[in-house]
Amino acid sequence: MPKTEPRPRSSPLTPTVDFNAAGVQHGFLRLPYSHDDSAWGSVMIPITVVRSGEGPTALLTGGNHGDEYEGPIALFDLAQSIRAEDITGRVIIVPGMNYPALRAGTRTSPIDRGNLNRSFPGRPDGTVTEKIADYFQRHLVPLADVVVDIHSGGRTLDFVPFAAAHVLIDKEQEERCFAAVEAFSAPWSVRMREIDAAGMFDTACEDMGKVFVTTELGGGGTARAATVAIAKRGLRNVLIHSGILKGTVERTPSRWLDMPSDDCFLFAEEDGLLELARDLGEPVKSGEAIARIHPVTRTGIAPKVLHAKLDGILAARHFQGQIKTGDCLAVVGVL
Repeated sequence: MPKTEPRPRSSPLTPTVDFNAAGVQHGFLRLPYSHDDSAWGSVMIPITVVRSGEGPTALLTGGNHGDEYEGPIALFDLAQSIRAEDITGRVIIVPGMNYPALRAGTRTSPIDRGNLNRSFPGRPDGTVTEKIADYFQRHLVPLADVVVDIHSGGRTLDFVPFAAAHVLIDKEQEERCFAAVEAFSAPWSVRMREIDAAGMFDTACEDMGKVFVTTELGGGGTARAATVAIAKRGLRNVLIHSGILKGTVERTPSRWLDMPSDDCFLFAEEDGLLELARDLGEPVKSGEAIARIHPVTRTGIAPKVLHAKLDGILAARHFQGQIKTGDCLAVVGVL
């Protein structure tokens, strides 16, 4: 008997919207989830689809991590206000990708502890988080020409507000991504290299050749008026830049940063109280002390001093006052 390839399993997620219908639709991605409180229950992920005429498709996402709020706020607002007559093409809005995490206010899912942004390509027969990743990988991302995924630092990190795209092997694709970053017009724009790109939504989109823009807009487990305004303006700018939304890109001054190597990142090698020598956005010189970690087990012990390895600015910092071994302590961006 000849061997046959197994047929790929269909996704258990069911959309209540029609991705090809004209107009504005608000609905859900329904994922069956049987648990103690609801034997035949479901995770209901809100989604909006807007379509008018023929044109590109933008997939706009937030809540990839549930303790990052600029994306969900800006996207729930956009879903409520966007009109079909103002666009040419299609806009798909998912304010809370990892919806269980968003409702819990946690980085990972309270159901399975899944980090959605490390779960791609996912599995249709996997955990709840893997099933969500699989649906985006096989059903939503293929529909899109441009993807914007809004992040911030969550409860443990804080960033200067920036939009970013990755350095890619395909330089034509890279150029299109950086043009979209420029249109987003955050105060800072970053040419990014990830320290661990495996399993990321970013990588899944880029591997399919999509224009992909991400952000880090502050952090600390909250949202500020300024960072929400950056997200709202940036999303509209990218839609206009992509030829989907009517209007003119609202450009504001933006400075470019590089993250050229692992030397940008500093990690704690012991627990203690964190004392930073610089605040976000301030200049940093290679070799100078950037932070001290004070031990708390007893008095009389000298703090551990960490030094910058590059010239640049402090682009990100550990947000909480105490730090643990292995935590990312600071990120230096190179001007």
